[in-house]
Amino acid sequence: MVLLRRWADPATLLALIQALAEQAPFRFMTTRRGGKLAAAMTSAGASGWVSDARGYRYESRDPLTGQSWPAMPDAFLVLADTAAAEAGFPGFAPDTCLINRYAVRAGMGLHRDGDERDFDQPIVSVSLGLPAVFLVGGMEKDEKPFSVGLESGDVLVFGGPARLLFHGIRPVKPGDDPLFGPFRYNLTFRRAR
Repeated sequence: MVLLRRWADPATLLALIQALAEQAPFRFMTTRRGGKLAAAMTSAGASGWVSDARGYRYESRDPLTGQSWPAMPDAFLVLADTAAAEAGFPGFAPDTCLINRYAVRAGMGLHRDGDERDFDQPIVSVSLGLPAVFLVGGMEKDEKPFSVGLESGDVLVFGGPARLLFHGIRPVKPGDDPLFGPFRYNLTFRRAR
């Protein structure tokens, strides 16, 4: 896992997120058991990550709008590719970007990103807005995680053996980011198919 501090430009990314959300609005997805996920989500790219009574998966159409997910902006593709290369994973070409919006007190429990077909491809994760405490566990869910503080513009790249580590986000603390207001956003770039 490689952390690139203040590597992304939050202002540029905010404008792109807003444009994408006009086409594919943020929504709270549900788990297979009917619980509501804490972060509001949307996606961009050839497919989008969805969760409902049928489980977790990638779909080529947005279930909310019935339309294809919006195309991933070129700036997203360049960011993901250059961050992955900087971390030692050249040639990364993501086909999806999951966008999470966390309100104050929202977090995400330990999980691993395991719905993709090729685990040799890295994951590039961009933090924007309010600071967060990122939890990094081990290969098993019951391994005690360690904490990494993340600020707006920080980029984490998971690749190689770290690709399948369990990870999560502690509940976001109250604050007011100059650009993102009372929210933390996360862009997660993956090669899903």
